[in-house]
Amino acid sequence: MPGVSRKVPVWLPILVILIAMCSIQSGAALAKSLFPLVGAPGVTALRLALGTLILVCVFKPWRLCFTREQRLPLLLYGLSLGAMNFLFYLSIQRIPLGVAVALEFTGPLAVALFGSRRPIDFVWVLLAILGLWFLLPLGQSIAHVDLTGAALALGAGACWAVYIITGQRAGEEHGPATVAMGSVIAALVFVPIGAWQAGEVLWQWSILPLGIAIAVLSTALPYSLEMIALTRMPTRTFGTLMSMEPAMAAVSGMIFLGETLTGTQTLALFAIMIASMGSTLTLRRDSKIKNITIND
Repeated sequence: MPGVSRKVPVWLPILVILIAMCSIQSGAALAKSLFPLVGAPGVTALRLALGTLILVCVFKPWRLCFTREQRLPLLLYGLSLGAMNFLFYLSIQRIPLGVAVALEFTGPLAVALFGSRRPIDFVWVLLAILGLWFLLPLGQSIAHVDLTGAALALGAGACWAVYIITGQRAGEEHGPATVAMGSVIAALVFVPIGAWQAGEVLWQWSILPLGIAIAVLSTALPYSLEMIALTRMPTRTFGTLMSMEPAMAAVSGMIFLGETLTGTQTLALFAIMIASMGSTLTLRRDSKIKNITIND
């Protein structure tokens, strides 16, 4: 009947965000399988170029108008988005997908905990540090985790933190459409770099379907699904669910790439997840930090 609104089932947005996370990690696994052909920089170029094209068609960013105060945050937002993707793909070329995502999650975790002074917040910090200590082979044999790959993943996490901070200012007026403009900036810088490093093989027609699949799985589909979920659930719940992503990545790496983690690495991964989940659940209601979605 007209004028009668139907209540959305509680489980529906949760299912949507779970599908989005599966899509992101499936896209990352597919991207890693393409590394032997075009390398991590080439895959970055493919994803940014095709993903940006999709976002531009959907959001039409040329219609947006940014104030002078928003332009610098927008530039930093776009650069951090591109650098985050670039460093993340370089990292998973060297280390398991689940480990890379867990290390990358330290970026938004640091943003969430920055400035906190309550005792419970320091519990999450210590738990995250403990997870990092056992996840990285500090003072041990480097048999399972490459230190360069771990450093690249932490670098991607730092870019994620910059993305969140600058994205809040750049997207205050335009919301999700800002992602399209940021993606354009990222593509202008990192697509030429990736294309140059990949060489002529990147332009083979046989690569295009895989590139489109990566762009859809890692960008177009999860961005859309996450936006649907964000409008139908509290941001606190959304952030808690997103804390499951390292586990999703580990499972995806096992299923699609045959990757395995040691028992210690698995426990360390869950420690970082619990720290992220706990910081979200105990975040002050008046906190100014917002959940801003990103895909690796």
